[in-house]
Amino acid sequence: MKITDILDADSIIEKLIARDKKGVLEELVAVLVAHGRLGDKEKSVQVLLERERLGSTGIGDGIAIPHGKLKGIEGIICSFGRSKEGIDFQSIDEKPCYLFFLLLAPEEGAGDHLKALAKLSRILKDVPFRTRLLEAATKEEIFNLIVEEDKRYELP
Repeated sequence: MKITDILDADSIIEKLIARDKKGVLEELVAVLVAHGRLGDKEKSVQVLLERERLGSTGIGDGIAIPHGKLKGIEGIICSFGRSKEGIDFQSIDEKPCYLFFLLLAPEEGAGDHLKALAKLSRILKDVPFRTRLLEAATKEEIFNLIVEEDKRYELP
């Protein structure tokens, strides 16, 4: 699985406006709705908030991967947001999050959902990559960095 199979440049927010967890989730879902990749904003945000109640998807090192399963979508969809100031996402390391990859998967798509989470976790372990994402000037530059990193982890 490639990240660029589930994320497109239109689903990237280079400067999140939100300052709290719910606001981040709403903003990341709204960009998917605005570009016709998702229909029901409220239900999607509710699914993500319910998942957050089980435990934060802030995985540490300034990264959060909010995710959930949603009835009625065809395949996995992803959006990305960045906060240069950092947002309290109740991360496991208790530090602010700066990079947010939101994943929504069909209810019956557990295998692909886990593959997408694993792929994101793997590429985000690369500290120079995270630094380049934080320093990128535009959403196009962010998308190009993700495309490059995706290629590095392709199986032959």
